[in-house]
Amino acid sequence: MNKIKWLTILVLIVMVAIASIHPLEMQSYLLHQLGTVIMLGALFYFNHKLQLSNSSFVLYGIFLAIHILAAHYLYSYVPYNDWIQALFGFDLNATFSWQRNMFDRLVHFAYGLLLYPFFYQILSAWLKPLQQHAKIALVCILWVMASSMFYELIEWWIALGMSPEQAENYNGQQGDIWDAHQDMFLATVGSCITALCFKPKLSQQ
Repeated sequence: MNKIKWLTILVLIVMVAIASIHPLEMQSYLLHQLGTVIMLGALFYFNHKLQLSNSSFVLYGIFLAIHILAAHYLYSYVPYNDWIQALFGFDLNATFSWQRNMFDRLVHFAYGLLLYPFFYQILSAWLKPLQQHAKIALVCILWVMASSMFYELIEWWIALGMSPEQAENYNGQQGDIWDAHQDMFLATVGSCITALCFKPKLSQQ
């Protein structure tokens, strides 16, 4: 682990500590942060196995930072519009006629956009017979789609054991029956954008 990677981890630890101060609802917050712990474990594991590039490591960290912030506000209540209005005098929600909090959409979009390089490096090491950029890129996009669907199923399964109010706090559907579908779509779009713009070296591991 070099200095850039340790700095990324330090920033994330500080963010978790701050986010843990009076979250909106502790049970849902802890469930979200369980995901943070699992993802940090995966980051350490694959960095140890594959020596992740600084770019894939930092982009992964940025995604976790966005997730940690969202967890504090239960995703549905991140006051991004208030922040934008305070800084720029611009009402983002009114401009786009948004009737719901859109921060959760950003997180799912960021999942595909920012984690694509991480997945690419892993898959290029695992799928050596495919050592061709286009094929590995396609598998990465398919992985983003499949893992997004799996996450939505896990959310649904967890919500089955909750009260309606707790389930809403955790899932953050905000009354949108197509919430899961749109989340999966945005993750896919994010991964496609990165696939078009980003061509890392194939792993030699």
